[in-house]
Amino acid sequence: MSFIDLFSDKAALYASARPTYPEALFDFVVTKAPSTERAWDCATGSGQAAIGLARRFREVKATDASAAQIANAIPCSGVRYSVQPAERTGFASASFDAVCVAQALHWFDLANFFGEVSRVLKVDGVFAAWGYDWLSVDPAFDEEFQRSVLDVVASRWAPQNAQLWNGYRDVALPFERIKPPAVPMQMTWTFPQLLAYVHTWSAVRQCLAESGGDFFDRAEARLEPRWGDPSARRTVTFRLHVIAGRKSGDRLATHADPD
Repeated sequence: MSFIDLFSDKAALYASARPTYPEALFDFVVTKAPSTERAWDCATGSGQAAIGLARRFREVKATDASAAQIANAIPCSGVRYSVQPAERTGFASASFDAVCVAQALHWFDLANFFGEVSRVLKVDGVFAAWGYDWLSVDPAFDEEFQRSVLDVVASRWAPQNAQLWNGYRDVALPFERIKPPAVPMQMTWTFPQLLAYVHTWSAVRQCLAESGGDFFDRAEARLEPRWGDPSARRTVTFRLHVIAGRKSGDRLATHADPD
């Protein structure tokens, strides 16, 4: 399975416009990990999750298959970025206390990826993956957003997104399941900040490439009255999905260490 790259062309915008993750997610990971020595943030994008992990682990390795994403990743003490595919890395076996994937699990070759996770996780190491999908502001705004944005781009989503939308329920996790906490995810944004985030969506960018910017201009004109003062900061709530598991002592590495 080749690397599906829908985000490199807007890596700088992705770094500036994507929401950050709740601190409670990182607290959950660190309390389940066998130690706080080392964590791997796989498919780091611009590093939002890596930064949260770095506040709790001594060392964080953050990888992405996209060189453009790594070039725009946010510098952070304790985080070392590298360009590597999710399914096979240069990391030593049994070297991580935690492996995390934020907003990317649905893009992977899962059989090969979970083999790699099994190889690099320590015994009792924790795996956690999470992703968010639909946003909500208030009923009036949400109704117009559905009509002006979601309905327009609906046919442009890659099929892999369906795994995220159903909460990763169909992912066969090869570890002992750990029940994650119910974690709310919210951002306080102005209207331009919300539009910048929506502009990072792969389906929106495809629609813009096919049809030009008129659809986005129309959506902005219809949504602004539902928001009010564009500079006013409002709460944007996201639906967040989390799955997690622990590597048991009898789980063996699936292949030898890379050369």
